[in-house]
Amino acid sequence: MATLGNRLAAAADLLAPITQTPRIDAEILLAYALGISRSQVLARLKDADDAPGFDELVARRLACEPIAYIVGEWEFFSLTFAVEPPILVPRPETEHLVEAVLSFLGCAPARVLDIGTGTGCVAVAIARNAPSCHVVATDVNPASLRLAQANATRLGTVDRMRFLQGDLFEALDAEEAPFDAICSNPPYIQDGDWAGLSPVIRLHEDPEALLAGPDGLGVIRRLVFEAVAYLRPGGLLAFEIGMGQYEPVRKLLVENNYEGIDVRNDLAGIPRVVVARKREQ
Repeated sequence: MATLGNRLAAAADLLAPITQTPRIDAEILLAYALGISRSQVLARLKDADDAPGFDELVARRLACEPIAYIVGEWEFFSLTFAVEPPILVPRPETEHLVEAVLSFLGCAPARVLDIGTGTGCVAVAIARNAPSCHVVATDVNPASLRLAQANATRLGTVDRMRFLQGDLFEALDAEEAPFDAICSNPPYIQDGDWAGLSPVIRLHEDPEALLAGPDGLGVIRRLVFEAVAYLRPGGLLAFEIGMGQYEPVRKLLVENNYEGIDVRNDLAGIPRVVVARKREQ
């Protein structure tokens, strides 16, 4: 019988053409098949084990299925979130959005709105790290809201959160405003770029959560324009953007009564999270 080390090496070779991290992918899948941690897998590489179900997991990954969908969970902001296809898998670059909101809020009690919450990763991470805050999370997709609420329940923040269904601000009643901070990871990919995306995204994730018109700014325009009515004076608007979008987004913010406009780069140096404040007057 092959050792776990043999199985791991063979799987990594198979996965190399479809992922930049074939060894890590193989380790995660083998750990999941065995019901143990990755560190435990690495401690048992010389063990003989047929790892039942491992080949099937590798086959799913070879079909470009995201690992998060295969194992049913993913880490974000040091928290483990349940994930379900085709709801977007939490991305590491989106952690900068959480950081921006937390930096603005400090320790003061506040009300935060997360637009398009998906798995709830941004909203729950904010609620976990700012325990004096109340967070409202919205999404047009009822399946997303069910998943986000389940994640909030499991991670102990649901008592300080509300989950509302609707498109952008349509989910909110008038009495919900004003918010101290509004954040979003909106769709921002240009429609014409869809065919060139990684098959991991294109074949498995929800295009409605990714595509936003010919220039990728269709949803962001609405977000910037409509958020003014829901922010307190001096309140924060923070959202994720795509490559090359900062300058048109900055102009859009200037035109819609925002100040203190800035951008945070992701770890690849790409302008990724835009922050701005509603003018005091």
